[in-house]
Amino acid sequence: QGLKPLNSVIPTESPDLIFGTSKPFPGLPAADPFLGTNKVPDLQKVFQRSDGLPVHLKLGYPDRLLYRTTMALTIGGTIYCLVALFIASQPKKQ
Repeated sequence: QGLKPLNSVIPTESPDLIFGTSKPFPGLPAADPFLGTNKVPDLQKVFQRSDGLPVHLKLGYPDRLLYRTTMALTIGGTIYCLVALFIASQPKKQ
């Protein structure tokens, strides 16, 4: 068994690329737009607008909701940890 010679391990040809072609999968019809429409130009207009909002709040209510929820959980977790540390540092009564 042991080690094999180095020349038997190196393949002589490079393997076929998996994602190297732009052709659609053979089972899909050619006219089927499976990727949908390109939304990048519309999103670029939204995010590049100079309205004074930070990028993470540009999409409106859902972004504000996620931001406020994240901030509430962060502040709540910090307070919880500080209270737990304070309680743990108190001497135990016997």
